Formats: sequence, structure tokens, C-alpha cells
Amino acid sequence: MAPAAGAAEGDEGEGLLLQNTRQLTFQGRRSGEGYFDPSGSRMVFQSEREPGNPFYQIYLMDLETGDTSRISPGIGKTTCAWVHPSGNRVLFASTHDDPQARAKQKEEIELRESGQQRRYSWDYDEHFEIYSADLQGRDIRRLTHARGYDAEGSYSPDGTRIVFSSNRHAYSQELSSPDRELLEIDKSVFADLYLMNADGSNVRRLTEVRGYDGGPFFSQDGSKITWRRFSEDGATAEIYTMNADGSDAKAITSMGAMSWAPFFHPSGQYLIFSTNKHGFANFELYLVDAQGRRDPVRVTYTDGFDGLAAFSPDGQTLAWTSNRTPEKQSQIFMAQWNHQRALQLLGLQDAADSLPPVALPATEAAISAQDLKEHVALLAADRLEGRLTGTQGERMAADYLAKYFASLGLQPAGEKGSYFHDFEFTSGVELGSENRLRLQIEGEEWTPAVDEDWRPLSFSQTGGIEAGQVVFAGYGIVAPQGQGQEEYDSYVHLDVEDKWVLMFRYLPDGISSERRQHLARHASLRYKAMEARNRGARGIIIVSGPASQVKDQLVELSFDASLSGTSVAAISIGDDWAQRLLGAAGKDLQALQEQLDQGELMMGFPLPSATVSATIDLTYKKAVGRNVLALLPAGDQPMGEAVAIGAHMDHLGRGQASGSLARADEKGQIHNGADDNASGVAGMLEIAQYLAEQKASGRLMARRDLLFAAWSGEELGLLGSSHWVNERDQDKDNDLKPDITAYLNLDMIGRLRDELILQGLGSSSVWTGIVEQRNVPVGLAISPQDDSYLPTDATSFYIKKVPILSAFTGAHEDYHSPRDTAEKLNYTGMREVSRFMALVARDLVQRPQGPDYIAMQEPEEKGARAGLRAYLGTIPDYAQGDVKGLRLSGVSKGSPSDQAGLQAGDVVVELAGRAIENIYDYTYAIDALKIGETVKIVVMRQGERLSFDITPSSRE
Repeated sequence: MAPAAGAAEGDEGEGLLLQNTRQLTFQGRRSGEGYFDPSGSRMVFQSEREPGNPFYQIYLMDLETGDTSRISPGIGKTTCAWVHPSGNRVLFASTHDDPQARAKQKEEIELRESGQQRRYSWDYDEHFEIYSADLQGRDIRRLTHARGYDAEGSYSPDGTRIVFSSNRHAYSQELSSPDRELLEIDKSVFADLYLMNADGSNVRRLTEVRGYDGGPFFSQDGSKITWRRFSEDGATAEIYTMNADGSDAKAITSMGAMSWAPFFHPSGQYLIFSTNKHGFANFELYLVDAQGRRDPVRVTYTDGFDGLAAFSPDGQTLAWTSNRTPEKQSQIFMAQWNHQRALQLLGLQDAADSLPPVALPATEAAISAQDLKEHVALLAADRLEGRLTGTQGERMAADYLAKYFASLGLQPAGEKGSYFHDFEFTSGVELGSENRLRLQIEGEEWTPAVDEDWRPLSFSQTGGIEAGQVVFAGYGIVAPQGQGQEEYDSYVHLDVEDKWVLMFRYLPDGISSERRQHLARHASLRYKAMEARNRGARGIIIVSGPASQVKDQLVELSFDASLSGTSVAAISIGDDWAQRLLGAAGKDLQALQEQLDQGELMMGFPLPSATVSATIDLTYKKAVGRNVLALLPAGDQPMGEAVAIGAHMDHLGRGQASGSLARADEKGQIHNGADDNASGVAGMLEIAQYLAEQKASGRLMARRDLLFAAWSGEELGLLGSSHWVNERDQDKDNDLKPDITAYLNLDMIGRLRDELILQGLGSSSVWTGIVEQRNVPVGLAISPQDDSYLPTDATSFYIKKVPILSAFTGAHEDYHSPRDTAEKLNYTGMREVSRFMALVARDLVQRPQGPDYIAMQEPEEKGARAGLRAYLGTIPDYAQGDVKGLRLSGVSKGSPSDQAGLQAGDVVVELAGRAIENIYDYTYAIDALKIGETVKIVVMRQGERLSFDITPSSRE
């Protein structure tokens, strides 16, 4: 199977609802109208693909093997196939009984051989009849016997009825003279919908309206029929639905275009259809809710034809016909379907709550690799949409965990007697409707377009900002003297009181690495805004400049976990608008940046002919996240003291949260988070079942309770665990928030290779002894780490003086990307890690006293950074232990590091002349790199010191 070809600029838009689009059919002149069988494992479709046959024939493809066989006889024309709900027969329309079928076929072949080509159009041949055949194309049974066009049939979900389109009444009744002439010109005008029994008996007419009624399909529950109805002149068509008996017919679109080929989603909540509202020959897929109460929502964005769409029976896959092929000939395409996003776009979110819950697997008491695999498969399924905090996918995961805890007999430990602990958080920022920017330049007023010419920064002051003069302040950096570096001050002798300050986005590009290192700590946009605010500025205007080599000149309106604002307006503008401001003062943007990039200070200056005013409207979105907590009491009642075992269940959704490392071609895809952190949650569930069974059998003599916690919001900044521990401290009388004597964390335990990394051993003096003793039955190779300030939920507890121990199997190249999927996990390794952590937990609840707490020094705060603009493609090993330098767990394929020759296991000890001793040194060394400028990177590889040339590329 090959990826889709020919997609246009709409790929980003299509990524909202379609993922992993691929071409399904390739053979022949063209193929189309692909429909899934009831199992979703086969597809019936029509195709022109056999030599000597110029018309569509019907084929059946096995989607598991790719095996394809013809169903129709191979003579005449065919169209519109459908598989019976039993999966044993195929319905289709054909003209093979036409006495002239072979002659018409020969005529068409001769025409094509002469070099001529008919314009493709459907002729509504009166010899079309409806047939059924078995899956080998044998036992063909004719179901209709009337003169006229009988085609476009489909079975009801129970297989007892067939709905189809026919103009048979135009041939069986007396027509007026004008209608006889019309029938010769346009047979489709007389097409109506009919219903018959599956054996062809009991035919009854459902519609009686002039204009073509066709393409009917039942809803999955069989209660509704949808179809397309053309106007009498054939110029427009709309989507209709009616009850299965023909009553309550109504239009659910009013687009005034050619809207046709509707198909119900299996949920029954909406339909997909095709329309040419964007151009006569440009058909795009759209959605509309089943009641037609909301505006349709666009699905595809590729020029040409996209139509004849059909959902798989489970609603998770979409197939459709498209000419987005290199040859511009129609073939069938298939993609993963985003049902949750469809509901959101259609305003049907409440309906999402009615989705059937994930079924609980049957698991055994012993910690089992198969059970772990079952849990991961459910948590990392596409259906949960990447479990982004505050989304339906997160709620579905939480519901599953709560039901599983209940099935084990664990007590609810959340709020109000439930397993849930909800917390509110700021989930994002978006542009409001009232954003306005007004520039007065030499007496002429300009209003640049928001989100195209300018954009507010996420931390900007909001509301109306009065007009003020503009001053230019270079890079807007204020850096004190220190570490052998001179002071840098963009504001020397520059009055910015009540003015807008125009400044470049990053920091000078042509300076030494040491100088860049010094300035980088003072070059973040927030830091620049603070310096301008402290000097009384009204606002800052950020421009990237032509030398920056960014892909988007405007600063992204990105999610910021803090989302704290500032009392100064902050916007970014495109280079051309900055040039207009500077040009009025006789200055050139590129010349200024080139001069500043040499590192010499430049006096700022006013732009006396320019003023700026703005209205900034930002909406900070609030959402509610959900933790899941359950208690296994030591006795019949809670003790008020517990060992906590936790793992975070959230992940990155489709990458809209910060931290996604998806490649450009993966944008918008589901980040399934199998290792991060379905693996840890699965391990926690297995530990819970194991210890619950231990208690029930009398083999666990616990002195304290066990608290099991599935945290949410970890990826957004440890939100869920922080909320819980803070509330616990504020309400210690609440028995459901016990004192925690120790916290065990499982975060990414699914990729065990050579050793298990145990972090947090420095938080208590008892850990080394416990680890050694409890690893005896398991025999894991363990890499111990003392560091207790970790980028995971364990830190929420450690800073509250709780000793912690965190299990981790290491970073990998699929981290935080759509490639972190369930089939890549080492389930045998997960079982061993879970066994070991279960034995540690068992030790902790049985020992007379809880572990002591050792306070460690928090890692040095390195200050604000400008943000990593340069890209090397290295994957740091955050669990490298006491190695001096930065060990790499891998390099991204095709990245600068890959091209330079770096490998997994290399330890970076020098970059661009800067010594690298740890991750912090490395991060700030990258800050000092210039895009496109080759530097030396030195690594230790198996005891040998090697030097490579590496050329950073742009991250943005």
C-alpha cells in the first residue's frame, strides 16, 4: 500500500478528521464506490481494470491479504455493489442480460482504439437490473425484472430489504409528449427510490418527486434512509433523509450546489457527503448532523474529486473515491476516522458521552504479559484519541480504570465517594473575535489582517491599547556584564515610556557561541516583554526579520502551561509590515538586522511618523481534568496512612499540547502514548490486582493502606498529582487523602532493553536495601539514579517530603510522537518491571516503619531561554546515570545528527567549542548555534573520542 499522492495545501485541514490516508486500489483505468462488508475485513468496489473490458465490473478485496476477485460476469456495465449482512452474498446492478451488451462493449473498445474518448457520464441504461451473487461470483440471481434503470441498491442492516433507485415508472405508464422527449434526453429526472424484499418481491415506491432521487443507504439501525435529490433541471442536489417506510422525508442540507453520495456514520449522529460548492469540478467531502440543524463541516481539502465515501462498520475508518492520484484518475483511498473530532466540529459533544464504555478484559491474578497487553491495547487505542487531559478520550480512560478498580474490590478514594478527583486547569489560548491592529504611517491608516499579517502573543495584555508612537530597540535584550562577557543593553538612551517597542525576535546571529550563550538567557519573549514593561512601554512588536530563516514569521499562539499574562501588549508582525514602519523613518529592516547580527550595539531610535493602536482579544480556555484513585485498605477500614503507587494516564492527544515531537508528515495524528504512559498504567493495574489477591488470600500482612492513582495532566506540567497533593495538605482530616509514607511511580516501563532505570534512590536511605532484596526473585539489571527531581508525577510528592522511587525503561525515538504504539512494547519486560515494583510495594506496606526522607539539592535553575530554534535531531538519554557528558538514546532519521554520523550510545562531550557535562550544558549550547553554520560536535564512543561536523537546521 502506498501513501496518498497529490494532496494539496489542505493536508493540514484533512488532518483534523483523517489520519494515515493511503491509496487502496491501483490497478486499471479507475476504481470507485468502495463499501465495507459487515466485518470490515473486505471491500466490494467497481473498477475498469481488465483488458478488453471498457466498463466497470464488481470486485471483492480481502483487506487482510489484498486478494481480489471479480464478482460480476464481466459482460456489460455494472455499478453500485453492497455485501449482504450475512457476508455471504454481494448485491450489484448490471446490464449483462442486455442482448446488445457485447456489441456495446465492442463499440466502446473500438472507439477508444481509434483515439477518441467519450466524456464520462452516467447514461442510466434502461437495461440495468439488480442481481446478487455469492462471493465467488457464482449463483447469480436476478432480483428486478422491469424495463428501466434499476440500480444503486443496498441491503437493510437485517438483510431483509433492498432500497434502490429506479425510473421504471417512466416506462410503465403513459407519458405526455414533453415527458417522452425529456426521457430521451435525461432519464435521471424520472428516478425515484423503491423498496423491495431481499428476494426481489414486494416492490413499493418510496418517493414521487420530479428530479433524480438516488444513492440510497440505510442507517446502521435500519430506521432511516439517506439519499441525494437533484433539482428537476439537474443543476443542484441536496442531501435528504426519511424514515425507512418513506415517511418524514426532509432535506438536511441547503448548499445550493451539487451535494450527493451521502452515507451515515454507524453512530447515526451524522452523515458524510460530497459537494462541489468550492468549484464546479472540485468535489469535497463534508459532514452534516443527522437532523440537519447545524452547518455542514468540511472534511477534505484536495482539489479535484473526493466523493462516494463510506464508513467501516465500527466507524473508525473512512473509504472514499478520489482522483488525487498522480494520473488524476479515480481510485479508492482509505484513512483512519476521528469520530470524536467530528462530534466536536458538529457541536455534538454531549452525544460523545453516550459512547459505549470500553469493556473490561478478563485478567488473571498473577502479573501477566498478556494482561498488560490487553490494558495497553485499550488505553492506547485510537478510540481514546491520545488521552489529552480534559478530553473525552481522557474520560473514557478514567471510566475504564474506575470500573477496573471496582472489579478488583478496591474502595473509591476520590471525591464524594467516587473514584474520581477532578481539577480545573487552563487548557489553551485562542484568538477572540475582536482583535484589531491599526497602523498610522505618514498619515495613512492600515489595518493588517489578524493571524495573517499580525498575531497577539499568548501572554499579551488584552483589551484596547491606545495609539502610541513606535521606537526601534534592536533585539530588545538587556543582559548584565558577567562570565567574561560585556553588558548588552538595547535601551541605552532610548525613551520607551508609553510607546510601542519594535524589536527582533531572537538574538544576534553572527556572534560567538560564548556571547550567544550569555545573551540567550535574556532573550526569551517573556523576558523581553518584562524589560520593556519595566521601562514603561505600552507594548512590544516582535518581528522575525529576513535573516531568521523561520518558516512562520509570526510567533505561534502556543499553549503555555502557566498562561500568565503581563501588563504590556505583545504582538508579532510580518517582515513586510515592520519594513513599512521602519521605511517611514528611512530605515531598512534587513540592513538593521545584518548590522545587529554582527554583535555590536546599536542605538535605538524613534519612528516619528508611525503610531500603533490595538485591540487584543484572547480567550483562555478552561477545562476539567480527572484523576482516578482507589484504595486497598490494610484491614477492613482505611488506616489513614498509605503507600501510593501512581502512573499518569494522560498523553498528548493529537499533538496539540506542548511537547509533541511529531514529524511534519505526522501533524494532527493521534499520539497513542503506548509507552508514555499506557505502559505504566497497565503495570499499576496489574500490581493492584496482584496485591488485592495477596490480601484476599491472607498473604499480605499490611500495616498501612495502598493507594493506587492514575494521574492526568502530567504532560501539561504534573497538574493532576500537584492538585491532589496540595488538596491533601489543606485537608488532612479527609480519610480519602491519607498521609503518604512513600510514593512509587511507573512512567514509561514498556521499552525494557538492557536495564531498568530506578530514579529517586537519593530520597531515602532504605531504597538500596529494599531494591536489592526485592530484585532477587526477578533478577532485573538495574541502573540506579539518586536524582529525585524528575519530569514526572514523583516530583509532586518529593517536594512534599515524601520519599519516592520511579521506574523507567528509557527514552526512544518514538517518544512523544504518533509512532509510540502498542505493538512496539516489550510485554515480557513490562511484566518483570511490574513484578519488581509490586514486591517493593509489598515490602513497604508490611515493614514496621515507613522510609525516611532525604532532602536533595534541587537542580540549578538555568533561567529563561530563548527557545531552541536550532535543530540537531539528537534524542538525549535522560536516564544516563553518572555519565559525564550527554549520552544519546538515539538520533532522528535524516536529521543533522544522523547525517553527521552520530549514533545511539554516543556521549556528547563538546559542542561548538563548549564543554558538555550534562543535559543543561547541552541545551544551552544548542541555544548558541547558528542555523546553517557547521560546527564541531565531539562524542565518546566505546572509549574513543570522535569529532564530527554537524550543520544545525531550523526547528521552526
